Amino acid sequence: MLKYIFKRIVLAIVSMFIVMTVLFVLLRLIPNPVELGVNNEGKALIEMRRAWGYYDPIPTQYAIFLKNLFTKFDWGFCTTVGTFLTPVTEYVASKFPFTIYINVFAALISVPLGLFFGIIAAVYKNKWPDQIINVFIMVFISVPSFVYAFVMQYYMGFKWGLCPLVLESGTDFFSWHMFRSAIMPIMSLSFHPIAFYMRYVRAELTETLTTDYMLLARTKGLTRAQASFRHAFRNSLIPIFPTILAEIIAVFSGAIITEQVFAIPGIGRTYLMALNLKDYSVFLCLSMFYVVIGFLGGIVFDMSYMLIDPRIRMGGGKTNEY
Repeated sequence: MLKYIFKRIVLAIVSMFIVMTVLFVLLRLIPNPVELGVNNEGKALIEMRRAWGYYDPIPTQYAIFLKNLFTKFDWGFCTTVGTFLTPVTEYVASKFPFTIYINVFAALISVPLGLFFGIIAAVYKNKWPDQIINVFIMVFISVPSFVYAFVMQYYMGFKWGLCPLVLESGTDFFSWHMFRSAIMPIMSLSFHPIAFYMRYVRAELTETLTTDYMLLARTKGLTRAQASFRHAFRNSLIPIFPTILAEIIAVFSGAIITEQVFAIPGIGRTYLMALNLKDYSVFLCLSMFYVVIGFLGGIVFDMSYMLIDPRIRMGGGKTNEY
């Protein structure tokens, strides 16, 4: 197992380095002229670019970039996003709390609700609870999350006045006003995961309930509820648990469109602003952040199978059977 994990980590590092190299070269090939304007910002930007080797050949620029990255973890400076010439790491770090805030609540809502209603649908398969839940699954999965965002913003925010249209400013995350303003983005981010978990749990649990050992458990005197929760549900969680871990890791990734709709100053909205305003240092930093999150999620996803099911051996080519 350790050999497999080490191999995955090494391959992930190599892949991330290749992606970073390609992104760096492509971004430096894009024309990004300096507007001198009426103040000294243009001159300061030129001097900062000269210090970073912007006017040298691209291999020299990349060498300077790698030196600053590995020695000082310096991704560059802001030009058009945030405060002028603010370090990118400092600016990006200030956006994480907003993204984590709404995504943590969305995960806390979507995981238990998805599991609960998935169990209900499996236990009452082909009955009216299952049919109602299937309707919600089709609607929530088919409609993108930003559509819910616009609908809730219009009715709950504008027509009925239940919640503010956008997220409240400030950093008092434990206040009622902040939470009230975050209800709509949290709900819009929760609908799709809830439907996904409902569908996944229903499919896995329905298959597990029809196995031979479930029939044996019922013949030994266990009630339907006892057999379902003690045996069937635990076994059906084997393919579901890695998805829950991936959802927890995705808490840090943000939601670009939802954050844009509700004016949430998080990672997703900053990523879109950096692209539109041509702040390529911020864009490169956030792009690599998303790449790291993707590779980390894949590694954790694979490792979780080994943790919850000892019969699975990754990379060894063998599987223990009972």
